[in-house]
Amino acid sequence: MRRRSSTLPMVDVFVVLVALFSGAPSPWAVVKGSHPHCKKLRENLGEIRPHSVTITEFGAVGDGVTLNTKAFQNAIFYLNSFSDKGGAKLFVPAGRWLTGSFHLISHLTLWLDEDAVILGSTNSDDWPVVDPLPSYGRGRELIGERHQSLIYGHNLTDVIITGHNGTIDGQGSIWWNWFHNKTLNYTRPHLVELMNSTAVVISNLTFLNSPFWTIHPVYCSHVSVQNLTILAPLNSPNTDGIDPDSSDNVCIEDCYISTGDDLISIKSGWDEYGISYGRPSRNILIRGITGKSQTSAGISIGSEMSGGVSEVHAENLQFFGSHTGIRIKTSPGRGGYVRNICVSNMTLDGVYIAIRFTSQYGEHPDEFYDPSALPIIEHITFKDVLGDNIKIAGLLEGLEGGSFQNICLSNIFLNVTSKSPWNCSSIHGYSYLVSPEICEPLKESISPEKYSDCYHLSDPKRFSSE
Repeated sequence: MRRRSSTLPMVDVFVVLVALFSGAPSPWAVVKGSHPHCKKLRENLGEIRPHSVTITEFGAVGDGVTLNTKAFQNAIFYLNSFSDKGGAKLFVPAGRWLTGSFHLISHLTLWLDEDAVILGSTNSDDWPVVDPLPSYGRGRELIGERHQSLIYGHNLTDVIITGHNGTIDGQGSIWWNWFHNKTLNYTRPHLVELMNSTAVVISNLTFLNSPFWTIHPVYCSHVSVQNLTILAPLNSPNTDGIDPDSSDNVCIEDCYISTGDDLISIKSGWDEYGISYGRPSRNILIRGITGKSQTSAGISIGSEMSGGVSEVHAENLQFFGSHTGIRIKTSPGRGGYVRNICVSNMTLDGVYIAIRFTSQYGEHPDEFYDPSALPIIEHITFKDVLGDNIKIAGLLEGLEGGSFQNICLSNIFLNVTSKSPWNCSSIHGYSYLVSPEICEPLKESISPEKYSDCYHLSDPKRFSSE
């Protein structure tokens, strides 16, 4: 993880070295180090685009006052002529470049120099209004349309957003005020959203003050997000860090995130719209994440998970001063499933709830959801977790009549201050070497006979002495 300048606003000074995971093989950890797919995407960063222009060639002025939306749009329009000739690079030099929303194109590298700052306009008219996502059926906050993200793209391939630790600042405070004052006309915009795109790399940048979720790949495949710093005030509303949504083959690695909501949130559509759209999030690798969220979780799944979430591996995690370590959020009406999830090598410090399942999250898009559409939560493994100054070890609330099963905890050691460290209901699973003593529904030992009920555990001989 890179060191960050202490002059950046709202940064917790926290430098940590994370050891590379070297556990048992799995579909997403076949060798020590990154999955080959993640490595291949990062190698694209070394490719030299044969055509390159600087934003100043199109009249942009980096004074933080001049609106440069047309300059970005015209530069990218020009570079589109090279998309079938090896692609192109748009270079953003040092300066403060104010802009409204603009679209990316395929085979493009957007490159920010070290002292380059792209600033989102504080005029909502510079953020166009677009249709809601089909898997949500409406804007996430308000019925109807939504504002387009600052940096946007759809139906793209081979897109790189990178640089020498340049900055993209959404200047979100005006949007947060509109949210709190209930004066929004449409759902707030994300900072970066790419839709229906493939071969996407976002790396080596700092993202600040998103109006809403910060980085939102939706309906995407083969996405690498690496070596980012993502910051927003700890009380800023819904400023999630990275939200892969109905996307597959996603790698999120070596990031520092401190925001007002979940640091990473995996989603796949909302109630009947997500069920109908039917695109899951799957094959997601998360590793080397450090961060803080006073109100929310280090990593969450849901609550919008109606298209399904599976094959998620999260490892080498450090969360501190946060409300929750890992949280799965769902509700009757969501349908869908969360299965084959493994969280390992996690360290928590000053976290209120280490592990949380919420089965009555609520928040439905409209009255047409089916309350009998119950989610399936199964084959969830937590292993090799250490925690200090933890208030509650686990608040694990399943659904009566639902399916929260094969929840497995192994090698969990938490220093807990509550006299009731575990609160579990309507779940079933197994445990091995858990302190403080686990709740009754998970007390059955992970024996060799039960080993196959647990997702992604090491050699079953490890549990033969129990």
